[in-house]
Amino acid sequence: MAKTLRGLRGATTAQANTREAILEATEQLIRALQEANGFTPDEVESAIFTSSPDLTAEYPARAARRLGWDGVPLLGASEVAVPDGVPYCIRLLLHFYTTKSPRELKHIYLRGAAQLRPDRTK
Repeated sequence: MAKTLRGLRGATTAQANTREAILEATEQLIRALQEANGFTPDEVESAIFTSSPDLTAEYPARAARRLGWDGVPLLGASEVAVPDGVPYCIRLLLHFYTTKSPRELKHIYLRGAAQLRPDRTK
């Protein structure tokens, strides 16, 4: 079966607005997505990271570089402040090649981000 480009979502929260807290939370999210969906960095076509406005100590995308995603195009952006937004939130949308159907993909929501999609928490 031929591989198709699919989008995969995930989100988590950092414990604090510190470099290590942001990178640790993001690395945990990336690893959880890889484990649940069985892809390697070589299959990732691109990744978009966003963070809530209260996370300013580090770019979450740097976590992907620390994990060896050197050939993957990465984009980072800050979200707009909204009432009732999830604090210290990091979101990830990645595009990867897979033989799985959209229904077979496992989107991951960790820590405080679980409230965004309680039906898809891990």
